[in-house]
Amino acid sequence: MDETTNRKDTNRGDRHQAPTSDHLATKMHETVDRVADTARNAEQQIRSRAADLGERAREQEERALKAAQANLQKATSYVQENPLTSAGIAFVAGLLVSGLMRR
Repeated sequence: MDETTNRKDTNRGDRHQAPTSDHLATKMHETVDRVADTARNAEQQIRSRAADLGERAREQEERALKAAQANLQKATSYVQENPLTSAGIAFVAGLLVSGLMRR
């Protein structure tokens, strides 16, 4: 009698467990899908922001290069227009640098 009762209880448990297992599996799949969607969206946002930052960096690099070229042109023009003054400035700068290096 005990074995029959145990079998009946076990069979009832299996019938009730299958829908619960299916329900849990479905919920787990839904959770994994939501997490995957969230990760995909985060990746897209990060890639978009990285592209924007890369573009900004290229623009700043271009501006810095133009500014450096403009300053070099100004310095070259000054040296050509004032060769003796430029030589004097270079001489004094050399004295300062050598004096600092001796210390």
